[in-house]
Amino acid sequence: MTIYNFSAGPAVLPKEVLKKAQAEFLNYADTQMSVMELSHRSIAFDQIIKDAEHLLRELMAIPDNYKVLFLQGGASTQFSMIPLNLAKGKKAYYLVAGSWGKKAYSEAVKLSKTIPFEPILLASSEEDGFNHIPEISAKDIASDAAYLHLTTNNTIEGTALYELPDTNGVPIIADMSSNILAFPYQVSDFGMIYAGAQKNIGPAGVTIVIIREDLLNTEPVLSSMLDYRIQADSQSLYNTPPTFGIYMAKLVFEWLKDLGGVTEMTKQNQEKSALLYDFIDQSDFYQNPVLNKENRSLSNIPFTTPSKVLDDKFNQEADLAGFKNIKGHRSVGGMRASLYNAFPKEGVHALIEFMKAFEEANKA
Repeated sequence: MTIYNFSAGPAVLPKEVLKKAQAEFLNYADTQMSVMELSHRSIAFDQIIKDAEHLLRELMAIPDNYKVLFLQGGASTQFSMIPLNLAKGKKAYYLVAGSWGKKAYSEAVKLSKTIPFEPILLASSEEDGFNHIPEISAKDIASDAAYLHLTTNNTIEGTALYELPDTNGVPIIADMSSNILAFPYQVSDFGMIYAGAQKNIGPAGVTIVIIREDLLNTEPVLSSMLDYRIQADSQSLYNTPPTFGIYMAKLVFEWLKDLGGVTEMTKQNQEKSALLYDFIDQSDFYQNPVLNKENRSLSNIPFTTPSKVLDDKFNQEADLAGFKNIKGHRSVGGMRASLYNAFPKEGVHALIEFMKAFEEANKA
């Protein structure tokens, strides 16, 4: 039986990457050591992290005035690092269009009890179950604010932001965890981008931060580990970094470059998602909860059947048929197909055939 992994993260990795990592696992570059055994100060690892940064810069066309950091703590640690480093004594705006954006704002509110800054909820679609991206107006944004925080892809709810809002000149900080390298955003449109690796980049444990140099803090923050300038000056080697994860990210970057880069990947993602969305749209049995089609995610596609009972049955039968981790997030239920960069198109075709059979067997 063929297994298709629809997990929202940690997610499917390219088989070519896994095979290469397997081949090099016991002896990396004739060192007679595994990558996991290499000193982070060694010449061999120094080349790995430099290659990883070079490849990412090439894939995303990252300008020279941006620093690229490989950090730990997951994207959620950035919820605190961002205001600690950037917002002291200022206003900071939050566009909340999903559960992770809400968590980022909640952490900022918590932190504002300790350090002097003002987190402002600029707009939220929570009252509507996060079924759309709320609109904002530049006139509501003070030009001297530290930043506007937003999430480009809402993993749980299946919405995405492709056109960036007018922010009255305020830098945009984007949580790009679930669609980095899956859509051709222009890095220069952002003050900072951050992303957990475990969806499109590699295994869990690495967080990518791309930050414009002029936004680096001028004063030390609460902890050296949470200090962007210290991390940048140390070239991500202030302490032992997640060496194996960075190595895996490098392999994924190589794979993506060989495939044709982000432009080609976007094309493939559009084709994969269109197959599933088109099938759902023509069906009277399945529904997609996203209100506006232009807000639909290329990466995460939630859907439901006519009832929770049937949703539960679908999840059980899908799992037995080899469609793994397709159950929707516990906060919203239903199903969710995560079609990240490494997910194969044949998996989408197979899922649609299963959905057709399930509909035929269970429609009223």
